[in-house]
Amino acid sequence: MTTVTLPIDPLVHAAWLPAAAFSAVGSRRIAVVLEDDLSFDGLADPAFSPVAPTIMAEVEAATAAHGGALVDEAEADVLLAIELDCCEENPEAFCFSRTDGLVRIVASNPRGLLYGWFHLARLGKDAFTGPDVENECHTPHTALRMLDHWDNMDVHPVMGHVERGYSGGSIFFDHGVVREDLTRVAQYARLLASVGINRVAINNVNVGRLEMRLLDDLLPEVARIADVFRPYGVTTHLSVSWASPVRLGGLADSDPFNPDVLAWWQAAANRVWAAIPDFGGFVIKADSEGQPGPFAYGRTHADGANMLAKAVEPHGGLIHWRAFVYNHTQDWRDRKTDRAKAAYEHFAPYDGTFAENVIVQIKHGPLDFQVREPASPTIAALPQTSVAAEFQVTTEYLGHQKHAVYLGRMWSQLMQFPYWGEGSPTMADIVAGGHPLGDGTRIGGFVAVSNVGDDVFWTGHPFAQANLYAWGRLTWDPQADPDIILSDWALATFPEVSSEGAAALDAILGKSWETYEMYTAPLGVCFMVYPHHHYGPNPDGYEYTPWGTYHFADRISIGVDRTRATGTGYTDQYPKPWRDVYENLATCPDELLLFFHHVPYTHVLKSGKTMIQHVYDTHFEGLERVKVAVAAWQGVRDEFPADVAARIDERFAEQVRSATDWRDIINTYFYRHSGIPDAHGRPIY
Repeated sequence: MTTVTLPIDPLVHAAWLPAAAFSAVGSRRIAVVLEDDLSFDGLADPAFSPVAPTIMAEVEAATAAHGGALVDEAEADVLLAIELDCCEENPEAFCFSRTDGLVRIVASNPRGLLYGWFHLARLGKDAFTGPDVENECHTPHTALRMLDHWDNMDVHPVMGHVERGYSGGSIFFDHGVVREDLTRVAQYARLLASVGINRVAINNVNVGRLEMRLLDDLLPEVARIADVFRPYGVTTHLSVSWASPVRLGGLADSDPFNPDVLAWWQAAANRVWAAIPDFGGFVIKADSEGQPGPFAYGRTHADGANMLAKAVEPHGGLIHWRAFVYNHTQDWRDRKTDRAKAAYEHFAPYDGTFAENVIVQIKHGPLDFQVREPASPTIAALPQTSVAAEFQVTTEYLGHQKHAVYLGRMWSQLMQFPYWGEGSPTMADIVAGGHPLGDGTRIGGFVAVSNVGDDVFWTGHPFAQANLYAWGRLTWDPQADPDIILSDWALATFPEVSSEGAAALDAILGKSWETYEMYTAPLGVCFMVYPHHHYGPNPDGYEYTPWGTYHFADRISIGVDRTRATGTGYTDQYPKPWRDVYENLATCPDELLLFFHHVPYTHVLKSGKTMIQHVYDTHFEGLERVKVAVAAWQGVRDEFPADVAARIDERFAEQVRSATDWRDIINTYFYRHSGIPDAHGRPIY
């Protein structure tokens, strides 16, 4: 059997797999029953047999640390076993049983068994107490649970730079090459496997000069990264440039109808899969924000995606084609052009024309990962197309991981959004093939932008690790309770903290998304940040730019009229009942009021407050809630490792400073526009 050494580094702090998290299971007598030759030739996915030695290493490390033992099946009180007929042959599912004092994890594939092992660690002592449980099956909601890294090789002069990354440099790249030491990548792979994430694209969708070479002379380095991910059941993907045939191959064009272009991509795919037999496929951002694409040749997105799909199809590869396509050179005076409509207009007309191995990757909202957006109507508009809902774990518009903001509740609401009204298929159902107008064969999944870097705490703010953890848990089970997930993260990350300390973390983070919304952009208005770096309050930062991110504030009113009757017509993209709910000012949810309607500052919300008073009140309250969170932290900080506590102190100081700026600048902006004072007489400058 191949020997695997677990990549546990004491210098990497606070991630949710400390040795203590395995104490309950590691103290047991454990039997592991695998195929004798470890070839797994009869299993559903033999490419993942390298996961088997990882299971053995996990069990050996846990029992050695906590006094347990590896034993024969007859002596065990914990059994991990392969059974080929388990869980309807889903290679990632596992079954949990507890009968007659024996706890069993059974799967049809080592990947499922590894996920089951981490499930045992999460349960802790609860795995061994309570009534008997017979074949409790745990099956992932969809097979595609992915992270996209926006890591660059050639931007920063010293290290790999991460676009929109707030956690240091790249864990993959350094000085324009792949890092020699990939221990940190192995640690990352283990973290991902522990929460069920199974695919990673390692480089930026805005593909730079050096990143293009990952398809060419740097391909052996990609293979090294894939070798590190593979033992944890994680598949490697690459982002590629549409212009690669020109820039790498010397062709005259990248026209998808040019046979030479297809031949170039076929040769590239052959090279990649020869080096990495279990390679996942390509992610592509085309005709978006200046990136090259098929529009230059008069072709459609379907034309471009299908050409690439043909090139990778013999290898079982996927093409992730991003739907983030819009006019980024708009005239700010134009009140009819609406960036929110763009994805639907570019992709809905071509539903049913995309190849089966194309996944159209659509942002969860119609704009750009804002603190509050409606669910994207485009996700529901492609019943004959495989779609993936794209989220952002890194907090580009939610505090740069300087603010304590847990996003599990936001993601849960979006994943469970019922597109045809209460009880109808949700976003999560659609990406798993459950569109009511589809045939069930077009299955996508969930994708998100990663939030890790080479920072000693992985995510800059130790609390931001909760978002990476929650992303995996919710993509496996979108109906899971995000508050329970948060508690699980706190217990797994800080197992030696008291119940009071764990409760404080729940209180600090539980409604932190709503708190951030209170002191930043109100009522679905979006943006109001400094252009380009997207941090800090700047109410008119994007208002007169070409990016299409406007709120149209004047001395009387604010908001974007997206109605059919008098506005951009965006509401027409939704199915009923939402197209009418959002259209009608009386039924539009207040939290999305300014996203869908242009209203006077005196408009009365459902709470009975005027819109302007709501802005004042929430910005004062939001800052106070941050101060309450800081006080809760100060009450328990001494229970945490000194370096963790020091980093959190520093981040909270910045959050208080920034939230104070947000309160004063946004309230002053609205007061100076409207001339309406705060009803409570609080100072607004």
